[in-house]
Amino acid sequence: MGAVMLQGTGSDVGKSVLVAGLCRALANRGLTVRPFKPQNMSNNAAVTVDGGEIGRAQALQALACRVEPHTDMNPVLLKPQADRTSQLVVHGKVRGTLGSGNFREARGALLTEVMESYRRLRAECDVVVVEGAGSPAEINLRAGDIANMGFARAARVPVVLVGDIDRGGVIAAVVGTRTVIDPADAAMIRGFVINKFRGDPALFEDGYRQIEALSGWRGFGLVPWLRATVRLPSEDAVILEKRADRGQGRVVVACPILPRISNFDDLDPLKLEPCVELVMVPPGQPIPAEAALVVLAGSKATVADMAALRAEGWDVDILAHRRRGGLVLGLCGGYQMLGRRIDDPDGLEGPPGAIDGLGLLDLDTRLAGSKALRQVAGQALDAGFTGYEMHMGETTGADRARPFAHFDDGRDDGAISADGRVLGTYVHGLLASADLRRTLLGRIGVEGAGVDYDADVDAALDDIAAELERHLDVPALITLARQAGEPWS
Repeated sequence: MGAVMLQGTGSDVGKSVLVAGLCRALANRGLTVRPFKPQNMSNNAAVTVDGGEIGRAQALQALACRVEPHTDMNPVLLKPQADRTSQLVVHGKVRGTLGSGNFREARGALLTEVMESYRRLRAECDVVVVEGAGSPAEINLRAGDIANMGFARAARVPVVLVGDIDRGGVIAAVVGTRTVIDPADAAMIRGFVINKFRGDPALFEDGYRQIEALSGWRGFGLVPWLRATVRLPSEDAVILEKRADRGQGRVVVACPILPRISNFDDLDPLKLEPCVELVMVPPGQPIPAEAALVVLAGSKATVADMAALRAEGWDVDILAHRRRGGLVLGLCGGYQMLGRRIDDPDGLEGPPGAIDGLGLLDLDTRLAGSKALRQVAGQALDAGFTGYEMHMGETTGADRARPFAHFDDGRDDGAISADGRVLGTYVHGLLASADLRRTLLGRIGVEGAGVDYDADVDAALDDIAAELERHLDVPALITLARQAGEPWS
């Protein structure tokens, strides 16, 4: 049938959630739907059914469509590393590293591969819902663009511009976008959506009409603040700034926010536990002494993040926590930090080098070889789980004799200290298992609520879709999608 693209007046205006909600709304109407983001920049990623990796948001959007995530849904993924570089992932596989010097030229050359993925998706469904990146108003980035108007014009996909009223200045943001972008780009925009509205919609009626008059674009709706969004997996590090406040749980679980933290959505299932107060510790703050569990999340640059952890003094906090009998859990890069040493001889995650780890596990890690990308299932802590591996390197040592997990394919993963108080694993997504979460929390003296995390996320998508059906002109968006033309060759 066609496609429609949501672009934003800026970053963090809510495009990812709106795309997910629209995907679920269209799927609930009986349409076959696929999400698509030409280029994403995020260290939160997911492993796909075809053995690659894509942005976490596109995996969530695939869930909203009730299909398995596939690498075609996010053909270009940039994963920021240390020293102003990003790992380049194309069609789910690592292709190299981009720096500030070659970023634009290399990015523009990827348009052909982006269009290949888009064509495949469009051929297998009724509607493709496309998400832009950043904003088309960043006209300094227009040359070589494949994320916003560069894609929209190549694919001939109509665009709806999303503005965030919560941050203020939304009239100027929408109208100003039309003012600064190229007229041919502006012609691709067929309307706007105002997102994150709080209060009585009648109070913004005049502003809404003024945007229509000044921009020449029609409005497709005024979306309220979507409370169900907090139940969805986290996509980007922006959300960490909103997590620094202390909660009300009886037991503290603390996770330091390292500069290249990745896949911290692994901790999201803990939000379902009323007994848990999840504290994301920002730089400059100590790890709470009252924490019962300290979690070291994944990292896109483990050596650099280990150095940052030590510079913050968090190594002292963690070792003191361990001496007090506290529990420590390391996930992927965090697991590597629990060992004695991390060696990156070929500079896979930054400049070549090595660094001492925390020494809480008798292990050493060497970053070498290809990236492990696979979906896994098995048993850990006497509970079943499903998850995925996404890591570089191999970890060896005596504590591997006490593996954390046993996979259904016969392999073992991770390690546990002799006293059972330090746990490490390469598996992401473990805490989504209610049984495993309950067992882990039992080790710090609390009983888990046993809520099914995956079911809760699915229900949240339905709640968001219902809100969009009430506040967006969904039939008009479907009509707009039919106006998508054939992609340019």
